[in-house]
Amino acid sequence: MNLSTPVFPALSTQLTGQSLVSHAGLSVLTSFLNAVGFRRLCEDRFSQFVPATATHRPGKILGALTLSLAAGGEQATDIDQLRAAPGLFGPVASDATISRFTHRIKEQPEAFEHGFATMTRTLRTKVWTAAGPRNPGRLATPTNPLIIDIDASLVHVHAEKESSAGTYKGGHGFAPLIAMADYGKKNGTGEVLAVQLRPGNRGANSAASHIEVLNQALAQLPDGFSDEHGNLYGEKVLVRTDSAGSSREFLQYLDSLGIQFSTSYSLPVIKERFIRWIDEKKYWEPARGAGVDQRDDAWVIDASKVIELKDYPPGTRIYLRAEPLHPGAKADLFDTDGNRVTAFLTNAPRFNVAFLDARHRARGRRENRIKTLKNTGLGKLPYWSFAANQAWANLAMFALNLVSWLQLVVLPGGYEAGCWDVKRWRYRLFSMAGKIVSGGRQRRLLIPESAPEAQLLCQLIEGIDSLFQRWRHGLLAA
Repeated sequence: MNLSTPVFPALSTQLTGQSLVSHAGLSVLTSFLNAVGFRRLCEDRFSQFVPATATHRPGKILGALTLSLAAGGEQATDIDQLRAAPGLFGPVASDATISRFTHRIKEQPEAFEHGFATMTRTLRTKVWTAAGPRNPGRLATPTNPLIIDIDASLVHVHAEKESSAGTYKGGHGFAPLIAMADYGKKNGTGEVLAVQLRPGNRGANSAASHIEVLNQALAQLPDGFSDEHGNLYGEKVLVRTDSAGSSREFLQYLDSLGIQFSTSYSLPVIKERFIRWIDEKKYWEPARGAGVDQRDDAWVIDASKVIELKDYPPGTRIYLRAEPLHPGAKADLFDTDGNRVTAFLTNAPRFNVAFLDARHRARGRRENRIKTLKNTGLGKLPYWSFAANQAWANLAMFALNLVSWLQLVVLPGGYEAGCWDVKRWRYRLFSMAGKIVSGGRQRRLLIPESAPEAQLLCQLIEGIDSLFQRWRHGLLAA
């Protein structure tokens, strides 16, 4: 007789009234929000969006939505996952309450935008100060400035929404422009400073849009980036973009603020002798890889004396990079010796060609931030109203930044989780199961000791509690 052996244990399923929690790992974020004083800030900025006698205050509503997005929610109604665990998350607002709150945002979008921007700036100042020697503001110098990446993306929607339009890829939706802070691999994955939601038919090379989103991003930087009169220390900031940000208007604006830039550049069709000069690699020097090692098959050169730049800011230089064509790529006019030639512009005070090239190419990290931002809510804009969707995009940005701030402030440098994106945090930590028990007039959350990231969760909770005590006793400036 043949016996059937199942791949996994076959268990009967029953319902229980025990206090089980399916997203116990989110207690890390709830503790962090409590520690930074999120409730008080929200009450100060958004009290006009709820009735004075309302049970659910703005901090609880916005906090629940942010937690839901961090956990993988795609709609406002997904907070029912939090509502199912009142022992961990407390009373959670109903769907109707969330709907009324969103309706008030649609009626006062400017007030919500201002309140949200000032709230996140206050939190960022507090968190960066607590980072101590890893404070991105303290580390920023003219030779190693804070890098702000600006890039556009597409968000496709499957239904008509306010201000949505056709995209150049044949879809329909929005083309948000995103400004992100990259403060290096050792300090975490970086964060998002501003998200500007735009119709899908808006071009990526709009200087006006770049200037607007840059101003929003600069307004998010802590006080250490400005003097006592509010004037920006532009030399401590470098803006990095693709060729869409290489317009003269935008670069002239950066120069007027004293900001450094590093932007990709589309080479113009020029004379044949320049193409022949490109082939002479004896004038070039080896490029650097992701680390400090040189690459044998890639070269870089300062071409400022060969390619004339007209009407660009004074001190603008052009650098070229040559590397083998990718398999299947077609050669263009400049790729005469089997190498793809690309260019970028910069006004940085450093002249090490290999370093400048490696720093510019590191802008590829912004793709991970955009992907993560879409995974935390930007990829699924649930409302018809443009103002409500912009508020949703801001909450997605805040959910991403909460994880980035944990990596920056609570985790020690070099820790493995310091480079995780949100999807990995969800799978490894946020989805961890637990059980709430009561005893000795206390309620406790029990986590399986055998869970792979149980020690990480405990370490984060202890670190957050230590931060809270230091803030509470004034040992860290707010």
